[in-house]
Amino acid sequence: MLNKFLGKFSKDLAIDLGTKNTLVYTTDKGIVINEPSVVAVNVRTDEILAVGEEARKMVGKTPSHIKAIKPMNEGVISDFEVTEKMLKYFVDKVHSESFTLIPRPRMIIGIPIDITEVEKKAVEDAAKSSGAREVFLIEEAMAAAIGARLPVTEAVANMVVDIGGGTSEIAVISLGGVVTYKSLNVAGNSFDNDIIDYVREEFNILIGEQVAESVKIKIGSAVPMKEDMEMEVRGRDLINGLPRAVMVDDGQIREAIAKSVNKIIENIKLTLEVTPPELVADIYENGIFLSGGGALLRGLDRQIAQATKIPVRISDDPLTCVVRGMGILLSDSDLLAKVLSPGSEEL
Repeated sequence: MLNKFLGKFSKDLAIDLGTKNTLVYTTDKGIVINEPSVVAVNVRTDEILAVGEEARKMVGKTPSHIKAIKPMNEGVISDFEVTEKMLKYFVDKVHSESFTLIPRPRMIIGIPIDITEVEKKAVEDAAKSSGAREVFLIEEAMAAAIGARLPVTEAVANMVVDIGGGTSEIAVISLGGVVTYKSLNVAGNSFDNDIIDYVREEFNILIGEQVAESVKIKIGSAVPMKEDMEMEVRGRDLINGLPRAVMVDDGQIREAIAKSVNKIIENIKLTLEVTPPELVADIYENGIFLSGGGALLRGLDRQIAQATKIPVRISDDPLTCVVRGMGILLSDSDLLAKVLSPGSEEL
C-alpha cells in the first residue's frame, strides 16, 4: 500500500543497462540520463566517489585504494552491489527535482535474449534494491525493434541487429516474440580490443581503452571510404617504457577490426539460415535494421548488405533506439503485456 502511494509521486523509468552506457528514459522528459556504466569506489571505506561520466574519467588513472568498476559485463551484471548502487544513484538523480522523498518507480529494464534465470533474477533484485516497486524485463532486441517503430506484433518478420558495447544480438521478430536469434560477445568493446592488439603488435605501443575507442569513433570503418583518414595515437613504448606517438590511418584500423566485423556478418547469415522461409521472404522485402552504438561504424550497413544481398537500414539515433523502445512501453501497457520477457513480473 505504501509503495503504491509513494509510486504516485515517482517517475516511471525505462532503463537500458548497457555494458558501456546506461540510459534512463521518463515519459515526461524522454532520455534524462546517458552516462557510462562506471562506478568509482574507495575500497578502504567502501564509499562511492563518482558514478557515470565522472567515474569514466578516472578509468586507468586511479591510485591503489580507488577502483573504477564496470559492473556490467556482456550485458549482464558482474558486480551486484555496485550495480545496485549505480541504479540507486540514477533513480535519485531523476527524482532530484521532484518532491519525492523515497522514489518507488515502475521500471522497464532491457536484458540480453540468452540471459539465464539467475542473471534475470539478479537484474530484478538490483532494481528492487535501488527502489523499484515493480520491475518488467524486456529483451533488448525487441525493445530496439519497437524503438525503430517496426510492426513487432504483426505476422511479418522484422530482423534487428543490435550491436552494443559487450554483446551483439541478431533477432528475427514476429507476432510479438523472437523466432530465431544469435547472441555473441563480439561488439563495440571487441573493436576497441582489436585496435589495442593491433597497435601493440604493429608498433610495440600499449594504448588504453579510451584511446582505442577514440580511434574507432574518429577513423574506424568497415569498408574503404572516399577520403583517407588518419590520426595520432599516443601510448607507452613497450621496449623502453617511454611515451610515444604514431600516426595510424583508416586502412590499418579497418584491418584491425575486420575479424570482429566478419564474425558479426557470419552470425547474421547463420541466423537467416535457420529462419523459416516465409519470414526470410519478409526480411528480403523489409530489410535488416541496425541499432546500438556499433551501427555507427562507418560503412557497416553497406558491408552487411553486400554480404547478405538484403537491404540494410540504420535506425534513427541507434545509440538510444533500445531505451526509446522501452520508453514507448512505459505508456502502452497492452503492448508491454504482449512483448514481456518470459519469467518477468506479471502486469
